[in-house]
Amino acid sequence: LGNIREVDAIVHVLRCFEDDDIQHVSNKVDPLSDAEVVETELLLSDLESLEKRVPAFEKKATSGDKEARIAAAVLGQTLELLREGKPARLTQPNDEEEQRIFDQSQLLTAKPVLYVCNVDEADAATGNALSAQVFEKAKAEGAEVVIVSAAIESELVGMEADDRAEYLAELGLEESGLARVIRAGYQLLDLQTFFTCGPKEARAWTVHKGAKAPEAAGEIHTDFERGFIRAETIAFDDYVILGGESAARDAGKLRQEGKDYVAQDGDIMNFKFNV
Repeated sequence: LGNIREVDAIVHVLRCFEDDDIQHVSNKVDPLSDAEVVETELLLSDLESLEKRVPAFEKKATSGDKEARIAAAVLGQTLELLREGKPARLTQPNDEEEQRIFDQSQLLTAKPVLYVCNVDEADAATGNALSAQVFEKAKAEGAEVVIVSAAIESELVGMEADDRAEYLAELGLEESGLARVIRAGYQLLDLQTFFTCGPKEARAWTVHKGAKAPEAAGEIHTDFERGFIRAETIAFDDYVILGGESAARDAGKLRQEGKDYVAQDGDIMNFKFNV
């Protein structure tokens, strides 16, 4: 549980296929039950924590402590959800202060959740009745779901790029399950990508949505953020359509952006900074 407390999100990989040759630990294929086994342990841990903390906050709030009063209100709401068997992430803080205190509580069931439905090859494109159950569960919880086939993914590992694309097309798939999991993870955590390109290499960097140019620069090196001057920026589509930085510059698509510029997904950025 200590390790789980440190992660940004929880991914449940659930068996959603029948195969008599592969034994299930419970001797039945039930993805909802599999998820609930883990979630119940997390929920009980949170419940034990808040049943101690909420009364303490309530007692402290009677002496006029404003933060304790706020904590008692928002975490009291969470405690009621946990007692009903619902995850802490369904808590609805009323304002930024409640949200801050809720986030600081580090509850296990407050973390965003992604369910990965592992289906057989025939169901990789459309899913099946078992994965449909997981989608219903996720919808009720505000979680994300991705369908993958581990069997297909294992085949893709040893293939060349062209063969991989052809194999996926034959199965009615546009991309690998791994790519879908990554995309869902970015969406779940509100992340996006920007790029830096130079004569020797091009690199992708991850930053949260809404980050301004200096924050993006700080993902590369803290000195870039501290000494930020400006960011030479090209939109991803312009870079691809025009064929690179030089052509984008000639077409007037290279922009000089300052400290208030909000980085966009796919931006190609070259940072200028003071040492």
